[in-house]
Amino acid sequence: MIVVDCNVLAHLLFDGEQTPRARAMLEHDADWHSEALILVELTNVLATAMRARGLTTQNASIVLTQAQTVVEPGLHGANHHEALAVAAQFRVSAYDARYLVVARDLGLKLVTEDAKLRAAAPKLTQSLAAAVGY
Repeated sequence: MIVVDCNVLAHLLFDGEQTPRARAMLEHDADWHSEALILVELTNVLATAMRARGLTTQNASIVLTQAQTVVEPGLHGANHHEALAVAAQFRVSAYDARYLVVARDLGLKLVTEDAKLRAAAPKLTQSLAAAVGY
């Protein structure tokens, strides 16, 4: 079981430098969990790519469907009050705090490429490289 945020999911779905690591992590453990916000954030990433990079609606829809296949079985809703407390504790956004709450509640580290989030909550997070061991 792995807890991921939107940037890790995006690395899985969009070819880039971190894509091999994201794919290796999925191959090693396909039981991905996240806060339900992940699909909202990914939808925004896709909408931005449609405007800025010419991603077609059809291709964006395909990517969104792929994402749903990976994470939808493992979606969780963080308690709003807990997210607020975690945001205050680590001085992070409420959005990031929601991912931290899910990781904490599952007793796992959040896999994220957000360096600021990892610096703010190092005991609750790890990089993609650390998660796959390279």
